[in-house]
Amino acid sequence: MQITLLKGKLHMACVTQAELWYDGSCAIDADLVKLAGLREFEQIDIYNVDNGERFSTYVILAEAGSRTISMNGAAARRVQVGDRIIIAAYGQMEEAEAEGFKPKLVYLNQDNSVDRTTNTIPVQVA
Repeated sequence: MQITLLKGKLHMACVTQAELWYDGSCAIDADLVKLAGLREFEQIDIYNVDNGERFSTYVILAEAGSRTISMNGAAARRVQVGDRIIIAAYGQMEEAEAEGFKPKLVYLNQDNSVDRTTNTIPVQVA
C-alpha cells in the first residue's frame, strides 16, 4: 500500500509579490526550492497563516538568492504581500520506504532568509 507523507516544506515564508496577470504558480527562490527538496513544476499546497486560506498550485523558479516568494495568477488573490505562508509538498511511497524517510524542513525568517533546517518536528506536548 502507498501512503502520502510530507516531503518538504518552507515554513513561515513571507510573500514578497502577488502578480495577478502572470502565469499561475508560485515563484520561489531557486536556492530555497533546492534546500526544501522541491522541484520546478511540482504541485505544492499553500497554507496562509495570516488569513487561513489553503490552496494548491505549482513551483516555478525565481532567481537564486533573491528570497522571492511570489504568488501568481489566481493564487495572487489568496494572499497579500507580507503574509506568512507554509509551502508544503507531499510524496507517495510504499510503507517500507516510508520507515526511514525524513522530510526536508526549512524554517524561514521574515525576510525569507533561512533560520534553520531540520528533518524532524518535536513531539507536541499537552
